Amino acid sequence: MSDSKTLILNNTEIYQKINRIAYQIFEDNHTEKEIIVVGIAKNGYLFANKLSAQLRKISKIKITLVQLSINKENPTNSESKIDIDPKSLNNKVIILVDDVLNTGRALIYGVKYLLDFPIKKMSTTVLVDRNNKKYPIGTHYVGLSLSTTLQNHISVEFDGDTITAFLN
Repeated sequence: MSDSKTLILNNTEIYQKINRIAYQIFEDNHTEKEIIVVGIAKNGYLFANKLSAQLRKISKIKITLVQLSINKENPTNSESKIDIDPKSLNNKVIILVDDVLNTGRALIYGVKYLLDFPIKKMSTTVLVDRNNKKYPIGTHYVGLSLSTTLQNHISVEFDGDTITAFLN
């Protein structure tokens, strides 16, 4: 694999996508009292944090940010957990967030974990969907759909308030 990186989304474009996704989520859930945004650790949580901040700016809905820790490489042999009391999820709208949808493994195991609780509704959100899924998972809100080869890698880099996405 080459060490060269091609910029696919700059900071401005990513914030435009965050804004659009936030409005879509708000439009679909405008009657709710609370939305729980669950970010898959590490970059999914960082993306979820930015998305939550935008949702707070555009709506009066209570937005709760939660981190889901999951072993992306071996999710079946490790314990997944969230950083709040799981009872807080009861009868709530959940937005599961990751930065890049590669194979779909992390997202589908995140869904599997969250479905153990009596939630009201769940949607999935990614910044970049690579269209190379191995698992039958769909996304409700997508920043950018990009067809790539299996050899390509998408990286989302967070540096304070600056976010960029690269194709390697």
